Amino acid sequence: MSRLKEKYQKEAVPALLRDFGYQNVMRVPRIEKVVVNVGLGEAITNARALDAAVKDVSAITGQHPVITRAKKSIAAFKVRTGMPIGVMVTLRGERMWQFLDKLFNVALPRLRDFHGISPKGFDGRGNFTLGLREQLIFPEIEYDKIDKLRGLEVTIVTSARNDEESRRLLQLLGMPFRA
Repeated sequence: MSRLKEKYQKEAVPALLRDFGYQNVMRVPRIEKVVVNVGLGEAITNARALDAAVKDVSAITGQHPVITRAKKSIAAFKVRTGMPIGVMVTLRGERMWQFLDKLFNVALPRLRDFHGISPKGFDGRGNFTLGLREQLIFPEIEYDKIDKLRGLEVTIVTSARNDEESRRLLQLLGMPFRA
């Protein structure tokens, strides 16, 4: 069992029961999935960018990503319907817990001038989205092997009904929010 999942079961669930006064353990918010997304506008002109992004995301998450394609044609951006424009991975179960543990305890502290994560990334329904400017903060990515710095977006989907419950859940799991 993952360290973070054990922390959730032993520390977060009792604290959330106490803080929000849930009558049943099944009402306690939990993390349902984590979605890692990389948008590649450059994939229109550079086909190798897609391969590099697939390699990076699969190294970071431990799971092969899906290539996302354009739904509409946009002439101003030279995008046609069906063109590959990004890669995405949905993590659940044990891989999700391992990825979150790595994100909270290894990757985020490696950010330059890191003072915590802004708590403004909540969507009003208990989900949190975090944008990262570069993939180098993950230990699996070697500086010499990358062709270009690419940002990625991490969305943590929870079963919480509002942002307050979700924020408390993520705080108890160790997400370093800005004070």
